[in-house]
Amino acid sequence: MIFSKVYTKLKLSAIFALLFLITSCNKQSTQKTGLSESVLFTSEISEDATPAVVSRILSAGEKAISEIKFEKGTYHFYPDKGKESFEYISNHCDLMVSTPFPIEHFKNLTIDGQGSTFIFHGVMIPFLIENSENIEVKNVTIDWHEPFHSEGLIVANNNKNKTFDMTISEAFPYEIRNEQIYFIKEFYEHSVGQTILYDPERSAIAFNTEAYTSISTRTKASVRNGIENIDYKYINDERAPEYKSLGNENRLTVEQLKPGLVRVHGHKKEMPPVGMILTMKGDQGFNRISPAFRVTHTKGFNGINVNIHHAGGMGIIAENSSDLILDNFNITPSKGRMVSTTADATHFVGCSGKVVLKNSTFNNQLDDATNVHGTYQKSVDVLGDNKLGVRMMHHQQKGFVIGQPNEKIGLVRLEDSFFPYAEVTINNIEYVNSRYQIITFNENLPESFKVGDLIENLDGYPDLLVKNCKIGSNRARGLLISNPVNTVIEDNFFNTEMEAILIPVESGHWFESGNAANVIIRNNVFQDCQHGGKNRGVIRFATDDDNENIAFKNIEISNNTFNQFDNLILQVTNTDGLKFSGNTITNSGTFPMLHSENPAVKVQASKNIYFENNSYKGKASSVLELAEGMQKIEFN
Repeated sequence: MIFSKVYTKLKLSAIFALLFLITSCNKQSTQKTGLSESVLFTSEISEDATPAVVSRILSAGEKAISEIKFEKGTYHFYPDKGKESFEYISNHCDLMVSTPFPIEHFKNLTIDGQGSTFIFHGVMIPFLIENSENIEVKNVTIDWHEPFHSEGLIVANNNKNKTFDMTISEAFPYEIRNEQIYFIKEFYEHSVGQTILYDPERSAIAFNTEAYTSISTRTKASVRNGIENIDYKYINDERAPEYKSLGNENRLTVEQLKPGLVRVHGHKKEMPPVGMILTMKGDQGFNRISPAFRVTHTKGFNGINVNIHHAGGMGIIAENSSDLILDNFNITPSKGRMVSTTADATHFVGCSGKVVLKNSTFNNQLDDATNVHGTYQKSVDVLGDNKLGVRMMHHQQKGFVIGQPNEKIGLVRLEDSFFPYAEVTINNIEYVNSRYQIITFNENLPESFKVGDLIENLDGYPDLLVKNCKIGSNRARGLLISNPVNTVIEDNFFNTEMEAILIPVESGHWFESGNAANVIIRNNVFQDCQHGGKNRGVIRFATDDDNENIAFKNIEISNNTFNQFDNLILQVTNTDGLKFSGNTITNSGTFPMLHSENPAVKVQASKNIYFENNSYKGKASSVLELAEGMQKIEFN
């Protein structure tokens, strides 16, 4: 309807002009809230709900919407008739995507599935929410008809010949081209790429998977000529997708023994054990293409009673937004799959106000349950007394705008301090390209400023609450938190392959900004974390800059239960002010110890560390280990 009306009125044939007008109409929808209506979609559109939903949302400029409801049922969504746009998405691939829910410039909108299941096909973003206010999505289950990962059951191995065999079910179609296996999906394919083992009996990451995975897919190129003579004038991101294959060739080869049974040659780690399931999701830099929710530049988002069974990326990626609440927002696999989302369950970049995760389950995702941080951007040009040229350092930060006018920017030189040495405020940001922006400040830069210093948005951190959540059976960490404002983590259950809680300062690869202050970790249960094989603590504070500057302040870890198969519970570094009290530590005996030489606690480059009223019934020969030169501390 909207297309015919626009064409009749304006006689425009150019599609870009038509789409521009549609977008303009959509932006006006927020001005007609008094005339808005509740829209009900019925199961009549279930075979492909995309065109009907897109058409109604794009016509909101003429007839505003306050609520979208679905008659309870199962609805399929295909990309062919979705609203298409090119998106730069933090910690994902940048690409042209299709969505059935283009929620842009909306205000006070509720989308209620009323218990429905939405099945997506191919490369889509189910909910694309931008520049909006007070958006709620509730009572819906999200899944994909074909997943963005693949699985193979290990049925034989040969350590002498460095081969292993796996059966691949019909749920994961494949073909072998030039001795390389490719898994074929609707609108998508992937290679072996990033891999990890799952234990089907536990439906969780296999114990000590680090001994067997990642599968060795690449080796150094056998022939290279003159490559070393290439000179880049500016910073070059060698890990970006366009460069990551330079200097490498395929190490792995695959042959089919019979349909559904393949033999893999060339893996250099230990051969994966029989009975385990190898999950594969393709090459890093190419395999994060369809998060379930993308929320950006939005004030107020609620996800309530939402189940996400799969996504080709994160469950939700939120950027530059504020006041986000996820309540009974669950990430769990379906259809007997080992994997739910192929990246983080939830992820928040540059978000402010309140971020709340409560009463939720985050299981079987192939990365963290949540990651909360800002971005470090690197200064590369001084263009005036108050003007900088800055570069987005990681390729999955491309297109990210660090802040809005009058927001506070911290100037950071990590070799001197993990905290800003000066603050300025934004006047204007000129977006030159996806990597390079020019920022004008309201104040002059300090005389001490140097090209190469980092900047971060000091207003881009939230009051964070993670409460009553179940986190486990996943690759990587539970919570990865770089938040200098306030963080409360309470009443949760953790059973993670790596750290349950990692609090870092990261500036060497991902350039995820933020340190940590005012962190409370209380009344949680930690069950057999770090079972993937890495030699790290269940709770770990870490920096990737080798200095003793303080990065973390005012930490409370109290009244938690650690029931662990291995010794190392807590690693503390670069911290001023940590109280570890009322905690109970026991040995579960679930798995054999991997690092029996460890103490329960390691502390270095820290001060004002206190241990009070803890109960230790573990097996470490030494409970507390202090780095050389530290003042004596007692574990009580």
